[in-house]
Amino acid sequence: MEILKEVTEMCTVKNCQSHGPAVIPQEGHWDKVTKIEDISGFTHGCGTCAPQQGTCKLSLNVKNGIIEEALVETVGCSGMTQSAAMAAETLPGKTLLEALNTDLVCDAINDAMKHLFLQIAYGRTQSAFSDNGLPVGSALDDLGKNRSSLVGTHYSTKEKGTRYLQTAEGYTNRLALDENDEIIGYEYINLNNMMRLIKNGKDVKDAYNESIKTYGRFDEGVKFIDPRKE
Repeated sequence: MEILKEVTEMCTVKNCQSHGPAVIPQEGHWDKVTKIEDISGFTHGCGTCAPQQGTCKLSLNVKNGIIEEALVETVGCSGMTQSAAMAAETLPGKTLLEALNTDLVCDAINDAMKHLFLQIAYGRTQSAFSDNGLPVGSALDDLGKNRSSLVGTHYSTKEKGTRYLQTAEGYTNRLALDENDEIIGYEYINLNNMMRLIKNGKDVKDAYNESIKTYGRFDEGVKFIDPRKE
């Protein structure tokens, strides 16, 4: 290490005793973290790409500095989807430092990784106060029994009003309007449930019919419209 002459000629002044880093909460404990392998936690991070075309939600389960589990959920361009597939294959088994310095191709995934690293490094994880943290497999809880992300899609214009296209429950089939033409409920198709039934041997038409549900005061509607056509 090179030291400038101006520094070498300085007299020595003793610093106060170092007590190390501040403790952070990790999986039900208060720890002093000095090395990557000291870090454990389960948490989520969200990021967006530079042109703001999409976003990524990244969930990591870290044990002793190693990523044991990764869930990558994206909304955006097709390139982002392919990058998410690569990230899912690449991240598990890496240390946090390796993951932070891995090019995950998509800006949004890289951005999510950055925010997630800060949460973990500063003891702000979801499992900070959970004894022994969360077991590997916990990220699947976000996907529900059908193992699929839920993406909401709604469209609206000042001229023609609102159209629900995809709600938390699934594909919106019909909207129910009252006498004032205001939305009071909707009929939806739970596509994830329909695919599960078909895979288990159910007839396609029967699976379709069993997956149609309603929300709100749908039955009280005086007018029903297809939000994609009407």
